[in-house]
Amino acid sequence: MLPKLFHITPSGAAGLLFAAFAFFIVPALAGSLWLNVFTSMGCFTLATAGVAFMYARLGMVSLTQVGLMGVGGWVMLRLNHGFDLPFEVNMVIAGLATMVLGWVLALPALRLRGLYLALVTLMAAGGLEIILSTFQFPNGGSGFWGVQTGSGAEFRRPALTQSPEAYLRYVVAMVTLGFLFIELHRRLAPGRAWALIRRSEAAAMAAGVNVTFYKAWAFGISGLLAGGAGALLAGSLGLLDGGTFRASESVMLFALAVVGGARFWLGAVGGRDGPSG
Repeated sequence: MLPKLFHITPSGAAGLLFAAFAFFIVPALAGSLWLNVFTSMGCFTLATAGVAFMYARLGMVSLTQVGLMGVGGWVMLRLNHGFDLPFEVNMVIAGLATMVLGWVLALPALRLRGLYLALVTLMAAGGLEIILSTFQFPNGGSGFWGVQTGSGAEFRRPALTQSPEAYLRYVVAMVTLGFLFIELHRRLAPGRAWALIRRSEAAAMAAGVNVTFYKAWAFGISGLLAGGAGALLAGSLGLLDGGTFRASESVMLFALAVVGGARFWLGAVGGRDGPSG
């Protein structure tokens, strides 16, 4: 018998089959327009997975996820135009940047919950929307913000992802890794700690669980996935616009994830149709 860590549930098997279908079949059948649509959907699916897992495991509502995607996309574009680093390195840095920002957002989560936490994260999303709309996204210009008038510089993708079909497969692979990353945490010590915290913070503390640490950890993971999603979206479009990352889109993303089923991978896939549409 396989250890519990490697046990595949029926839901997990269905998710892997869906990922295989999206990787092998969809790029071969979809036209050029739908390839771009499916790629954007994949990026938002990764971001939705982060906010859905945090709600399912801890009951915490974060309405900043799309704003964090914008931050990840901004960092990705700035690194792409300003430094000669590989795509994957830029994506990791973008994810780490939003992870740190997720930890900052976790500070009010240590004392707030429910509606109050949702309001605080929504205010943060509104602030990010204003910043991204005001300063715009880097397009190859000079200076810290990297913005220039006219057409921007070309975005550099990995050599193996130059075609739309190849990049869609790349996004599907990254999204699958994101789901596996969440599932790994769920099956190890963090998952057990989150289950105790969701049931009763007092009981969790009595059992020796560091509630502050594991709440911050959850926000960091959610931020990491949002940053990676924003970086992948920047790679898909080559140029981002502040209007894509409105605070209202974070609300829609969370709502669709909950309606779809936050505890299951299908809930995150169902939430893809919000901001990406």
